[in-house]
Amino acid sequence: MIYLDNAATTLHKPEQVIAAVVEAMSSMGNSGRGTHGGSLAASRTIYSAREKAAALFGCPRADHVAFTCNSTEALNIAINGGIPAGSHVISTDLEHNSVLRPLYRLEREGRASLSFVPADRQGRIDYADFERLLRPETRAVVCTHASNLTGNLVDIARVGAFAREHGLLFIVDASQTAGVFPIDMEKMGIDVLCFTGHKGLMGPQGTGGLCLREGIDIRPWKVGGSGVQTYLETQPEEYPTRLEAGTLNGHGLAGLAAALDFLQETGLAAIHQKETALMRRFYAGVSAIDGVTVYGDFTGDRAAVVALNVRDYDSGEVSDVLAVDYDIATRPGAHCAPRMHRALGTAEQGAVRFSFGWFNTAEEVDKAIAAIREIAA
Repeated sequence: MIYLDNAATTLHKPEQVIAAVVEAMSSMGNSGRGTHGGSLAASRTIYSAREKAAALFGCPRADHVAFTCNSTEALNIAINGGIPAGSHVISTDLEHNSVLRPLYRLEREGRASLSFVPADRQGRIDYADFERLLRPETRAVVCTHASNLTGNLVDIARVGAFAREHGLLFIVDASQTAGVFPIDMEKMGIDVLCFTGHKGLMGPQGTGGLCLREGIDIRPWKVGGSGVQTYLETQPEEYPTRLEAGTLNGHGLAGLAAALDFLQETGLAAIHQKETALMRRFYAGVSAIDGVTVYGDFTGDRAAVVALNVRDYDSGEVSDVLAVDYDIATRPGAHCAPRMHRALGTAEQGAVRFSFGWFNTAEEVDKAIAAIREIAA
């Protein structure tokens, strides 16, 4: 199978990630629930993963890295626990439902009002709209670092400067960029960075987290067992326990720690350069095919994603043909990005998304181009 659905999850993982999970499955106890060897091994592994994530994202304190099962959970924690009642929140049309649905729920419950920076037909935004949408009651900005549909990047440092100028909480969804693009929370003005472990970080599914700038107060979204301060009737106040009720996915986090080592050894620049080259090779090939429409802005740096449609064919049918006849894995449909599809004019047809990863090859890209050429013909 030619796997070109890396924006959904990276199927192929570094060998050391798999080995770390296997070893953890036979040696790891429950972190923070004892002083025996298995429990201590889990605690050490998980704390090591915190240190490595903090270093990767420019988070000044390892204990301000709280682990979750994915970026959806991290975003729910940040949005529900960090945005005060009565706030006005600015977001964008580029967002995934992991941002949109928690925000919409706050709006339905009367806890927040929302404004969205609009995207044009190529998924681009005008940064002046952040100032235009600002209100006296604005308290937060929540936005993605890159669209999971078009691959368009958001200038996070620019938005972060806007948020700091106006004293706003800045929550970033780095699901499509963590592990590929350099992220420095301090330099970019990010207050809360939400990430998932199973995409660009090349770790196991069931891992993710949020990194908090010092001084940020996030109320616990879930409460329960922590292994410490058992007689408190409330969740312990200290990070990361404050946001980590219940048993963590220690086995997965062992794999994530190994993945972070792989990223450090390989270098984000090398990973980004390879993925970008594959993406641009594919774009150059398919954009020249009669009957193919490609979405997104390809004039600058971007995530390694190409979304397209072939004539007026249903995107699901095209993706099925690619899978059955060509053994190529892609993602069709709406991609959990409803506002972006409306902006692109693809709400009915959807789009076929090709997304490229570290383990893909130029030969695979060329086979995918040839498949699209045959389908279009």
